[in-house]
Amino acid sequence: MRVISGIARGTKLYSINSLATRPTLDRVKESLFNIIRERIEGSTVLDLFAGSGAIGIEFISRGAKKVYFCEKSYEATKMIYKNLEKTRFVDKSEIYEKDYKECLYELKKENIKIDVAFIDPPYKDNLAVKSVEQILHFNLLNNNGIIILETDEKERELRELEKLQVKIYDLRKYGRVYLIFLSRKE
Repeated sequence: MRVISGIARGTKLYSINSLATRPTLDRVKESLFNIIRERIEGSTVLDLFAGSGAIGIEFISRGAKKVYFCEKSYEATKMIYKNLEKTRFVDKSEIYEKDYKECLYELKKENIKIDVAFIDPPYKDNLAVKSVEQILHFNLLNNNGIIILETDEKERELRELEKLQVKIYDLRKYGRVYLIFLSRKE
């Protein structure tokens, strides 16, 4: 696993050897960042269910101002911190070692607004749409903010997303993985 582009390009990141954590494939990551490249510079990002932190680190490497990493696993948060030290991005990040609901509530209390939220929960846990719901409920998105879901359960997610005040503005498939791009409904 490595940083694909930006100021930390080519840096090899530490990864977690666990079945509970599955890194986003490089080709998915590259496509994701090509799609949203206009939104990255100076942005505030939430990497929810961050795993090793590779996605959030890629955001910082490409010009994001600040990334909030949320991961409840102690081992994973240790790995995020090691990766942030290795890339020298500690000062542009904040790590929350909490359950996603507690993290989102904490961001609300701190009055933090997000430009891009990347949500990549364990696929079988059915937390993607619940996370979107909480982000909307706590009004964490900036006016033009977006949410990106990574899932292998497209039909389930799309069915559940219909019930929320979001608009799907893009949908991409990479093997069995889908990226669903959301914005707030006007």
